Amino acid sequence: MQPAEKLSITIPADMARIIRDKVSAGRYSSNSEVIREALRGWIERERSLAAMDAAIARGVSDSESGRVQEIGDVREEMRKYFKP
Repeated sequence: MQPAEKLSITIPADMARIIRDKVSAGRYSSNSEVIREALRGWIERERSLAAMDAAIARGVSDSESGRVQEIGDVREEMRKYFKP
């Protein structure tokens, strides 16, 4: 585990209330635990967005380079695998 670093943050009252409510309900043991969980979710979302951005960039590059398939060809290929 990485060493911890203490930070002081300011958040809106409604967010602070949500954090306190989660701790009071016993879902988390501390305010810090709530924030860490939220940050883990945010980090995962950022990674997913970066992966999507990279996939879009590859698609644009493929399209600009002429590495594309006609939609009709794709449909026919899909029908081979997914018969109604």
